[in-house]
Amino acid sequence: MRPLDPRTTPARPDVAAAHLKGKVEALRFVAGDRRRVAVGHVGLRRAPNPDAPLETEALFGEEVTVYDELEGWSWLQLAGDGYVGYAPSAALSGELGPGPTHRVSALRTLLFPIASIKAPPVDALSMNARVSVVDEDGRFAVLDTGAYAIAAHLAPLDAFEADPVAVAERFIGAPYLWGGRTSLGLDCSALVQLSLAACGTKAPRDTDMQEAALGEAIPLDTARRGDLVFWKGHVALLRDARSIVHANAHAMAVAVEPLGAAIARIQAAGDEVSSVRRLD
Repeated sequence: MRPLDPRTTPARPDVAAAHLKGKVEALRFVAGDRRRVAVGHVGLRRAPNPDAPLETEALFGEEVTVYDELEGWSWLQLAGDGYVGYAPSAALSGELGPGPTHRVSALRTLLFPIASIKAPPVDALSMNARVSVVDEDGRFAVLDTGAYAIAAHLAPLDAFEADPVAVAERFIGAPYLWGGRTSLGLDCSALVQLSLAACGTKAPRDTDMQEAALGEAIPLDTARRGDLVFWKGHVALLRDARSIVHANAHAMAVAVEPLGAAIARIQAAGDEVSSVRRLD
């Protein structure tokens, strides 16, 4: 039996998810409480400490299951990609609440307390954050929270983009951030995950997970726009046969780079292309 991945397995020696009973050892097993992220975005950390390494980020409206709470921190699992980590309890809703109706389709949008762009914003949401629209007021969508969002920055949950590369290119210039998932900062696998999600394709969180789960392997010399190029610990989207767009620590940003230059630079650091994969 393949060992359970700790990144997506809600199990600690003292507590674990009820569905893992018989698969892991723990002092107690709990069903957990389903909630939603109630702030623009929140970091999931490796430990219940603001200085702990950032594992990933959860976006507004994303569903989570909380398995344990202690001293203002929740130990939880994201419903979308299954990632497990610690987040401040104050960033979560008290209960699951109504399901979302729309997602943020803009790179980033602001929430206002009233139907006026002159009002000081109360929060900012990044692409693929989920909201529940309950009414309209001119150019604004009224959310179930009472906040107002620009309606043109939202799309129904079943309305998708057609080209993940075009989505990724909208992030060009966004800073590189290990574990980040927003236009304020993101890493290579987050760029792929967010771009595919905007087009209706669900993807795992990390590069090795994506390489194992997405598409089928193809020869590099047949690669075309939309294919994914993988190295150990890194992934890029092909813009065409000669260039890629990727979030990378070399530029410390989302950037376009010639494919040949990227291959040579990463090869010089000791890593070869591990696969090229084409999505269905």
